Amino acid sequence: MPAAQAAQPPHLQRGRAFVQTHCARCHATGRVGESPLAEAPRFRDLHHRYPVAQLAESLAEGIRTGHPGMPEFQLDPGQVNDVIGYLESLER
Repeated sequence: MPAAQAAQPPHLQRGRAFVQTHCARCHATGRVGESPLAEAPRFRDLHHRYPVAQLAESLAEGIRTGHPGMPEFQLDPGQVNDVIGYLESLER
């Protein structure tokens, strides 16, 4: 694990691991790179569309809409906090 990733607090490491496992097939999940699926927004740009914290309810209740081929999923409260924290860390 690169030093910058190891220096992240545990909740950000968990959030990063979650999005890499479940989202990176379509989305750019880090600070650089393009989304493999053109219709899938880069996670580092989400805060330009709306406050990332607004995603918490959608993540908890289950995201059912999005880009073509996006699977439905629902996160538990801890996962929601981890993912939101990670997405917010991309804003800095």
